[in-house]
Amino acid sequence: MITLIGEDLAKKDLVFLFNKAAEECDDCKFKTSCVESLEEGRKYKILDVRDNQQPCPIHDKEKVNVVEVEKANITTFIDVKKSFQGSTVNYTPPDCNIKCIYHEFCFPDGLKESDKCTIEEVIDDHINECAKGYSLSKVVLKIKE
Repeated sequence: MITLIGEDLAKKDLVFLFNKAAEECDDCKFKTSCVESLEEGRKYKILDVRDNQQPCPIHDKEKVNVVEVEKANITTFIDVKKSFQGSTVNYTPPDCNIKCIYHEFCFPDGLKESDKCTIEEVIDDHINECAKGYSLSKVVLKIKE
């Protein structure tokens, strides 16, 4: 997928969260190739930075680079019974309202409920410190397109 990103941010392997387009983007001639290809609330990883630049008034140096991106892999916690490398899961956040030290792993940015994902890696097959007592594994998920 091709998009545009500020010159200072255009670095291979950079991961960024796309929140939403700025108001200034509404009338921009590059809107289609820049922000309309991205989904709000998703994390993206830059795969390649191209030499082509375009003007953009919302970035610090008023320039954007053309970059190739894909949805970034997300590190999260899932039920230990579902955590097998290579398997497909539908992401379901835990039923939890505790703001513990692991909250960011149970409710990670870039991942939405019911996303169909492949487990790319099992980092830790059993997290013992869950405040709710859930049996969780720390995994890396790849969102399926």
